Amino acid sequence: MSADSLGALGLSIRVAVFATLLNALLGIPLAYLLARRAFRGRALVDLLVTLPLVLPPTVTGYYLIVLLGRRGWLGAPVYAWTGWSVAFTGTRR
Repeated sequence: MSADSLGALGLSIRVAVFATLLNALLGIPLAYLLARRAFRGRALVDLLVTLPLVLPPTVTGYYLIVLLGRRGWLGAPVYAWTGWSVAFTGTRR
């Protein structure tokens, strides 16, 4: 395997581990809350959790870029305050 292939494989593994941990830390308590408790705004939270499952991946990816890009709704304030960009920062050479 070439160095580029190993780098891509390493990045894929890191992203998969991070996504799994993040989903477990947020998803399990959120699932418990949605399954066991009644609260105001429950339908909206359920919609936000379910929406990525029914949208095509390209649409979800586009909206993530719109949300987290340097000019995005969340990405622009984060970039202005910290200089840190969320989108397109997986590898550095």
